[in-house]
Amino acid sequence: MDKHGFLRFLRRPVVLAALVVAVLAAGFGAYWFQPWKLVTDTTVRDELPMAAVPTSADGTKTPARDGMKETPVPAGPMPLSAGNLISHEHATSGTVKVLRLPDGSRTLRIENLDTSDGPDLRVLLSDAKVVPGKAGWHVFDDGTYTTLAKLKGNKGDQNYALPADLDLKQFRSVSIWCDRFDVSFGAAELAPT
Repeated sequence: MDKHGFLRFLRRPVVLAALVVAVLAAGFGAYWFQPWKLVTDTTVRDELPMAAVPTSADGTKTPARDGMKETPVPAGPMPLSAGNLISHEHATSGTVKVLRLPDGSRTLRIENLDTSDGPDLRVLLSDAKVVPGKAGWHVFDDGTYTTLAKLKGNKGDQNYALPADLDLKQFRSVSIWCDRFDVSFGAAELAPT
């Protein structure tokens, strides 16, 4: 086929329609799957959270009162529960801790996170048991769960504030969750510390 024959072929309505459909499908596929995230990393280095300790008018630290007895104010975050991340859909490692800060607030801290980047990654607290392998990939949104936030980055140390009214007794695990494809990249079972 010569150059002119090829141009006539491209001008046919069926060929033009097929080219338009192919371009639209490629654009949608790129948006939906975001394949560039397979080779990108976002590293986050949140500092260990420290909340302000209550102070009196003269600036001195004041201990919390428990009835008539004064209780000392903890110097730093106190771990309530912790767990190690295991891999699910993607290789994932790191540790997860639930911390109580000196002011009484609570934070979920992920340390040394190392997982793949992906579309629409979230941090979920769930009542699901952490199961290794494919059986554990799709379960974290089946029962009781709460989405804390979008994952800040796929590597490093990150803090996520927990709502004051959140009942931690309802949740036994943390998942790095891909909301777009309803799959866990990795998860950790929380155990009291």
